[in-house]
Amino acid sequence: MEFKIVDVFKRSVTIELESDTCFCQEKTYDIRIDDRIITTDKNVVSVTGLLPDHEYEIVVEFDGVKSNRCFRTQAESYLLNVKAFGAKGDGITNDTPAIQAAISACPENGTVLLPAGTYYVTPLFLKSNMTLWLDEGATLLGDNNREHYPIMPGMVRSTDEKDEFNLGTWEGNPLDSFASLITGIDLENVDIVGPGTLDGNAQNADWWVNPKVKRVAWRPNILYLCRCNNVRVQNIKVQNSPAWNVHPYYCDNLAFLNLHIQNPSDSPNTDGLDPESCKDVLVLGTVISVGDDCMAIKSGKYYMSLNHHKATENMVIRNCKFEKGHGSVTVGSEAAGGVKNIRVSQCIFDGTDRGLRIKTRRGRGERSVLDDIVFEKIKMNGVHMPFTVNMFYFCDPDGHSDYVQSQKEAPVDEMTPVIGSIIARDIVCEDVNACVLCAVGLPERPIEKLVLENIKASFLPESEQVPERPVMMDNFQEMKGRSVYAKNVSELVIRNVTIQGASDSEPECIGVAKTDVDGLRYDG
Repeated sequence: MEFKIVDVFKRSVTIELESDTCFCQEKTYDIRIDDRIITTDKNVVSVTGLLPDHEYEIVVEFDGVKSNRCFRTQAESYLLNVKAFGAKGDGITNDTPAIQAAISACPENGTVLLPAGTYYVTPLFLKSNMTLWLDEGATLLGDNNREHYPIMPGMVRSTDEKDEFNLGTWEGNPLDSFASLITGIDLENVDIVGPGTLDGNAQNADWWVNPKVKRVAWRPNILYLCRCNNVRVQNIKVQNSPAWNVHPYYCDNLAFLNLHIQNPSDSPNTDGLDPESCKDVLVLGTVISVGDDCMAIKSGKYYMSLNHHKATENMVIRNCKFEKGHGSVTVGSEAAGGVKNIRVSQCIFDGTDRGLRIKTRRGRGERSVLDDIVFEKIKMNGVHMPFTVNMFYFCDPDGHSDYVQSQKEAPVDEMTPVIGSIIARDIVCEDVNACVLCAVGLPERPIEKLVLENIKASFLPESEQVPERPVMMDNFQEMKGRSVYAKNVSELVIRNVTIQGASDSEPECIGVAKTDVDGLRYDG
């Protein structure tokens, strides 16, 4: 089995098998480096415990066939152990001053090490050109008292009142929010590596009580990166976040490798990984199970798009597994800046409510162009509604207003969003409940193109199906066992699609200007 080296760090490396399987292999294989053997079935693997500035040979042995690659780890200037700065790691002492001192003192290209232990902290602020290393058994545990958290102002005016400086954000708007457990502002060249844990400790605080009520400031993330460039996060466990777990914001050149993000399934607004107005993002080998969308790709609301416009673009999500969540990979709804060139492949969606989930609404604006989004080579198991596209999403205070929800054609103006090309191909969906595809465009701005190609979908037995509303909009019926529902679509393409166990026997198309159906088959 051939493999490639994805990224080399100071003391670790991430590799990826060159395989067409989703997330993992059917059998285990061995990775050999020095005298170590790692047995795994995963397609993406991070090997830790290496030394800086050393040459290594890594060998993958699969079914008796070996392939090898050589690499050199990155150099490291200094290694600073937080315990030398006074950190206790006993889970009781406030270790924030000691760890922050180590970070502040870290020289260029240095590493701050957290050895095994539980470090009780309030938010920590990183600096550029450094590595934060949480070793095996190391946990950063969030303080459970919100009064101990600094506030990130949403927007600060420049002294000459010509410019704005944005720090805090909440659901697409520049609003005061608490600093996150790990916070990075205007950083470059930063690595955050494991295999330790970032634990927001939200279950032992009041973050999830009245979650939609602002109390002093809005809830924090666990990891928040604001206007950062060249940041890599590898082999970290992230859990129990007060709000979104990992939130890159106006960042470029990001890599998230072998993360494991987990929150209780009933924890509110705890999205797993939400890149917002970011460019060139790679997500590999990551497992997410949370209380909201596993991943939500965003680009802010109208104010940010109008005054600080930046689209989210050029994102690759591959060999990942998305479990509990409202959506596996979502685009929107706070995407006023636009989202384009998204590739999701070789992933497993296991038990999420929706698989591919696109959501927007009137008011997002003409820059909200969601286009060139491709999902391919995916296995969906127990995903209730594999493909949903909704241009009437009822979020925000005016979400249920007639302006957002009216089914009558409205004027196309500067507040009208666009959904361009959405493609789903080479996908198997088992144990579907409500519908295979539910797509609802605006009458004044239909969804431009939807493609389902090489899809095999099978429903739960009828006795196990439960009516559900596939898209969150007003006055929309619940469904179960439905195959394809499309409304207000310019072009619908269905090629080589097999649907088993549906309650209907043909697509329901309303206001679909052009259909290209070839090889659609209904079984039993």
